[in-house]
Amino acid sequence: MPLAPPDYPQFLAELKVAIRQRQYQALRAVNHELLALYWDIGQAIQRKQEALGWGRAVVETLARDLQAEFPGRNGFSAQNLWLMRQFYRDYSQHPKLQPLVREISWAKNLVILARCKDPLQREFYLRAAARFGWTKGGPQLAAHTLRS
Repeated sequence: MPLAPPDYPQFLAELKVAIRQRQYQALRAVNHELLALYWDIGQAIQRKQEALGWGRAVVETLARDLQAEFPGRNGFSAQNLWLMRQFYRDYSQHPKLQPLVREISWAKNLVILARCKDPLQREFYLRAAARFGWTKGGPQLAAHTLRS
């Protein structure tokens, strides 16, 4: 194996940092898009319910049809479609919280949505989860939200 030039270790370290930064940026972009999709689906279901009185049976049919069209994607269960509707319904009333929900994963959003009913409490946990990287099963998020 040939000897590396003296500046090679620094060059390699810089490339590793750049790669990791771009990987993180890509994951954040995917998360933003996924949450935007879930928001749009929740909004569409909510509007159909308001306009046409859609109920559980239609959403279950929708879930089956989406799962058939997108096999291997487990995000389109009837339960998850109802959660998307709740996600949209609860946060559409609070514009201040809307940009915050896109900063964390769907799983973390669901924990906060389920355990925090007050908008100020939700804002606190949305910001904390994004800033400190709290996990959905992690002691911080679970312990703190259980006290509410």
